[in-house]
Amino acid sequence: MRVFITGATGFIGSRIVPELIGAGHRVLGLARSDAGAQSLAAAGAEVQRGDLEDMESLRNGAAASDAVIHAAFQRFQHFRDDWTKFAENCELDKRAIETIGDVLQGSSRPFIVTSGVGVAQGRAATEDDPPLTPSATYPRASEATAVALMERGVHASVMRLPQVHDTMKQGLVTPLIAIARAKSVSAYVGDGLNRWPAAHVTDVARLYRLALEKGTAGARYHAVAEEGVPLKDIATAIGRGLNIPVTSIGAEQAQEHFGLLGFLAGRDAHTSSAQTRANLGWNPTGPDLLTDLANMRYAEN
Repeated sequence: MRVFITGATGFIGSRIVPELIGAGHRVLGLARSDAGAQSLAAAGAEVQRGDLEDMESLRNGAAASDAVIHAAFQRFQHFRDDWTKFAENCELDKRAIETIGDVLQGSSRPFIVTSGVGVAQGRAATEDDPPLTPSATYPRASEATAVALMERGVHASVMRLPQVHDTMKQGLVTPLIAIARAKSVSAYVGDGLNRWPAAHVTDVARLYRLALEKGTAGARYHAVAEEGVPLKDIATAIGRGLNIPVTSIGAEQAQEHFGLLGFLAGRDAHTSSAQTRANLGWNPTGPDLLTDLANMRYAEN
């Protein structure tokens, strides 16, 4: 297939590109800069110049392809001080998904939309669980927008991501490290036993390929290798890496300490990927999150 990928030069997208090319697919990657275009060309991909604000470029890329993977999203880029930037990114993400969906409507071309894992009460969340409802507290509407497209007949599916990591980046753990460095303390909320799921970036890239090749319309996939890593363990690894104290803070302090991440820092996001593994034959093999946190060079990140 010829696959159009948004976010093709990003942390995850840049791993999806060689994964697809290595399996015999052609890739058309969205690039907003000359450097991004050069990196895509060097990887063997075709280049579609533009970004998520360029709706015409998105339409052209989708129209020229047999499938689309939407992997672009600036998650918590402004995690400390500017909530409006995150809300704006969520709205931009929604418009991009709708624009691509309009092009694909009436065809059987696959459209994989990226979202985040949800939260279940008292058990591991599964692929059957609905997503977090978009709200003023958490305005991301990626999955809700994909569901609306599915109801219109678009051949869409959803890839729910946990903390995707290597030794350079670790999803929302990366801003946790930045907060710990800025405040000279690595914190967790309460007893720190709430869990965040995780997966190595190479395993996630492979799952996107499997979902493209074997997936079904309307499906939800969980890119989860570890069902839940306790936040206390994550904070301890960060404290060791930065050589700073590790401490517990109360839930009432979370918003002040973590900024935007205060909404998630104390939540338990224990998540299963049993259905995804069974349906797509996915068996993650990459390093776990704490191993990558132990091996990263904190002075360089």
